[in-house]
Amino acid sequence: MRTLAFTLLCLACSLALAATVYRWVDENGVVHYSDQPHPNAEKLQVHAAQTYKPSALDAPSAGGGASTSTSSSSSSPYRGCAVVQPPDGQSYANVDSLTVVVQTDPQLHPGDKVYVMVDGQAVNGGAPSGPQFVLSPVERGSHTVQAQVKDAGGAIMCQTPTVTFEVHQNSILNPNNPRVTPH
Repeated sequence: MRTLAFTLLCLACSLALAATVYRWVDENGVVHYSDQPHPNAEKLQVHAAQTYKPSALDAPSAGGGASTSTSSSSSSPYRGCAVVQPPDGQSYANVDSLTVVVQTDPQLHPGDKVYVMVDGQAVNGGAPSGPQFVLSPVERGSHTVQAQVKDAGGAIMCQTPTVTFEVHQNSILNPNNPRVTPH
């Protein structure tokens, strides 16, 4: 009960910049707070509640978009992007093709495109629709995948961390053992 009364008192005090509050204990030992004086009451000074006002960087602005973008001005900036397929460190055996999936937060803005790079080389011209790509053929060995989201003007809006994956293919000398490579 005391906590509720104090909470309500604090809420009421936050509406005013500063307020004088009176505290007293009645004959039953119950603590009371009031904005009105009471006999034997202790006078307390309550300061205004601390508030927070977000800056322009904390809240999406009406114009939205990242500072490097002019075409995505009606959308909020990307909070992040990632290659979700293939997972980092994944090994594949005997695959001819591999699907790469890029996820953005929020979803891909209209006009923005996802560009995928495998081993540092671009493998697509940007996808105007879903950020899913099929790599084919996939050579044996260790590979890296990274993606960039670019606006219509070519500005990078988001770049994923690099993901590494391995592809093991059957050896020509020993087709039953994919780990043995020709010398």
